[in-house]
Amino acid sequence: MKFDNTDKLCVDTLRGLSIDMVGKADSGHPGLPLGAAPLAYAIWAGHLKFSPADPAWFDRDRFVLSAGHGSALLYSLLHMYGYGLKIDDLKAFRQLDSLTPGHPEYGHTKGVEMTTGPLGQGFASAVGMALAEKLMGEKLNTPDFQLVDHHTYILCGDGDLMEGVSYEAASLAGTWKLGKLICLYDSNDITIEGPTSLAFTEDVRKRFLAQDWQVIEVADGNDLAELDGALKKAKRETEKPSIIIAKTHIGFGSPKQDKSSVHGEPLKPDEIAATKKALGCDPAESFCVPGETAARFAEQAAAGERDRKRWLKLWKNYSEALPEKAELAKAMLGREIPDGLFEPDAAFFDKPLATREASGKVINLMAERLPGLAGGAADLGPSTKTDFTKEPARTLHFGIREHVMGSILNGMALHGGLIPFGATFLVFSDYMRPAIRLAALMQIPSIFVFTHDSIGVGEDGPTHQPVEHLMSLRLIPGLLTLRPADAWETLYAWEVAVRSKRPACLALSRQKLPLMTAYREKIAAGLKRGAYLLRGPSIVPSVELVASGSEVSLLFEAAALLEKENIGARIISAPSFELFREQDKAYRDSVFIPELPKVAVEAGRGTGWKEFVGGDVEVLGVETFGKSAPAGQVYAALGLTAARIAETAKKMLK
Repeated sequence: MKFDNTDKLCVDTLRGLSIDMVGKADSGHPGLPLGAAPLAYAIWAGHLKFSPADPAWFDRDRFVLSAGHGSALLYSLLHMYGYGLKIDDLKAFRQLDSLTPGHPEYGHTKGVEMTTGPLGQGFASAVGMALAEKLMGEKLNTPDFQLVDHHTYILCGDGDLMEGVSYEAASLAGTWKLGKLICLYDSNDITIEGPTSLAFTEDVRKRFLAQDWQVIEVADGNDLAELDGALKKAKRETEKPSIIIAKTHIGFGSPKQDKSSVHGEPLKPDEIAATKKALGCDPAESFCVPGETAARFAEQAAAGERDRKRWLKLWKNYSEALPEKAELAKAMLGREIPDGLFEPDAAFFDKPLATREASGKVINLMAERLPGLAGGAADLGPSTKTDFTKEPARTLHFGIREHVMGSILNGMALHGGLIPFGATFLVFSDYMRPAIRLAALMQIPSIFVFTHDSIGVGEDGPTHQPVEHLMSLRLIPGLLTLRPADAWETLYAWEVAVRSKRPACLALSRQKLPLMTAYREKIAAGLKRGAYLLRGPSIVPSVELVASGSEVSLLFEAAALLEKENIGARIISAPSFELFREQDKAYRDSVFIPELPKVAVEAGRGTGWKEFVGGDVEVLGVETFGKSAPAGQVYAALGLTAARIAETAKKMLK
């Protein structure tokens, strides 16, 4: 691509809009937009497939601003390319309910591919997007029809590459040979505290070469022709992901160029004027868009629209030539769930199973009819039971990298076409928390499978026995947490998870649990409502016993003890706080009868159960770390026994 003075003016227009946004808000980060505007423009002007008329067009290229603090640059791009952001939206930067929040938010602003800001997450999730593109291409493409054929571009900074999750992600990207992943690294040697040399002296080039990436260096990050050549070279590489290391100047053209203060401090009015003068812009004008730049941006957007129309023609021809594959593509993109998938016959589960084992059976049941189902574990497949036994090629091996596993799942979910899941032990959800939180913030259907969900882990002891984790996950807004009590609840928990449009966690047991086949109809109807009456007493009820997961079987034992003393106990299974809270009051009061005393039991911290159950309730939980011993002994040592549950209930009735 040949660049002229109008292209340089386009870059400076992006810079000017960005610093005006930050200046008007008196809040934000002017340094990255000033330094990295040429990098972004080189991608969008000459390489990115995009369509402002249809921002969600499937075969578009993905552009991820991993350094999300530079959001003003992204909003300037979206404004100039016609994504619907008006000048007034730019003027409302960082203001309440504006379309231009402080960091980009997926689903809030058209053209934003993911929520970024926590550094490293964009880089890592972009690996998931590129992986999804590769997996779908392998399933849907033919030599004559490249239906899935797009690139994923990342714009990242020094901070992204300092975060550990980027190391994990880069390692997997090289291992997986994600040749359509291209990262532009805004290398300006400055962070908030000063020069990167204070804490970051590694050779980034050698690091990425060691992780089997193609490394391309650009000496002058302002040279559009050099950047364009680097991007062309990156696109010619079909197996290795590429990183383009572009040397830039943070705060380019401003009086604070190359100073750490320009990272996150708005420029003062006189500094903005000086910057515009240095860039050849009129210092007296704010939010200025010269006519020739508007026309150039419009030309480039029109080229993107032509790309979309070519793909629509390709899709038409594909559908006519390969109708079965077209139906497969529609099913994957529509996340279609076949009728009857979650209704196997009663013999599907025929003996007590750990819910992790039941989950493994369900995964393989789903695999037969859900072509988009893809997932694996953080090197724990044999323990989490998440391998595809009939189709091992569909099993993803994340290695011992819990954090990036979560981020990659998010990228796959954002890309669309796949139903992604990843598994590890519940105690290691702490390693994944930033990714889980972002999934909840974006409301995307990532599925997190957590096995070994309680002190029932047993002999591995307190380091591997989660006690605070369940409730901490329940505290994340918008996250669906499901803790099934047996194999049948596990089946229907998976159904809820794959049908959901939000992220879901499944907390599964290591130890075997009794089957509740006799209550299957109640389970099928009740699980989707979060909590339900599993079994009523044969006599007038005096107390309610409630639990989730493995502790539900303890409730049956406790109820039997109570009924020997003519005390009727209602047994309530509560696999999901979130689903139950979404039910109407009449239903909630039918499950938890307000006037009856209640005993809630969980092999974890009891915090939150009183609020959830309401009324007169005693909570039996685990308020310390666990112990190393066989599971039954640990339960007994920490006071979670049927006898104690029964005694607690009797005391409440006195």
